[in-house]
Amino acid sequence: MDIVVIMDPAAKVKWFGDTSFALMLSAQDRGHRVFHCLIGDVSLVERRVRARIRPAMMTDEVHPPIELGDPIEVDLGAVDVVLVRVDPPFDPRYLALTLMLEHLRGHTLIVNDPRGLREANEKLYACHFPELMPPTVVTANRDLLLEFARQHDGAVLKPLSGHGGGRGVVALQPGDRNERAIVDQMTDRGRRQVMAQKFLDAVYEGDERIVLLDGEPLGVLLRTPTSGDFRANIGVGGTVTLVEMTDLHRRIAESMSQRLRADGLWFVGIDVIGGRLSEVNVTNPTGIRHLARLTGTRPDHAVIEWIENTVS
Repeated sequence: MDIVVIMDPAAKVKWFGDTSFALMLSAQDRGHRVFHCLIGDVSLVERRVRARIRPAMMTDEVHPPIELGDPIEVDLGAVDVVLVRVDPPFDPRYLALTLMLEHLRGHTLIVNDPRGLREANEKLYACHFPELMPPTVVTANRDLLLEFARQHDGAVLKPLSGHGGGRGVVALQPGDRNERAIVDQMTDRGRRQVMAQKFLDAVYEGDERIVLLDGEPLGVLLRTPTSGDFRANIGVGGTVTLVEMTDLHRRIAESMSQRLRADGLWFVGIDVIGGRLSEVNVTNPTGIRHLARLTGTRPDHAVIEWIENTVS
């Protein structure tokens, strides 16, 4: 197959934990041709999606892990697969990319589906499954947010869009002398909605990342925060260990699988704290390299094999 990966610059890739690199390396190992592409390399020319792509050669544990060849111009309708692996934020250029990729529908497999990417704000999408979530409110109203924090003896405030990795996430404790200032800053003085969720003490034990492929769990990682922080994201220093998959993990995945498939969200990472669904990561879900290292298996091969079977 010809696989085009639309992602960030190859120079940003860190081989140790980068899922995009893992998928590219696996595709190469399985005999496929892999190409690198930036958002700015994609064009729509009279309803044909064209891209300036570069052949990619992956080498494990070597710097740089990805070497790129000379650029070529291709019609993306003639390739087998497009992987959309651009880091958040979901900004105007990302939106434009998904709208252009719509013209590939019926011609090329896109993972994840561009319509699903637009539908699935990584905070708000979880609200399709309220029975799985902790108490949650989305609002720009200061009084409502302060009352919510008082009602639940603490809340976590999250921006609805951003760079991911736990950035911009703050804890709101009732009675904090800065509580009004925190809310005003987060909401831009009532002009921007944020998500507030009940603060779960279980977060200090870590949050669980369940990696899903076509609605089925590939494995579960426990991300534990550093001392003095409640955020367990790897990007802010959280450590990663493997946990055994439980019936609860399977029930959560099963409850979400039908909706995920309907939206074309084939490769997803969901975050669970204390048994409650926190977020659904669809733009650039991670965890494959850590799963592979901790289990001695190749979940990256499972993803590429699923792509092979889907294309064929």
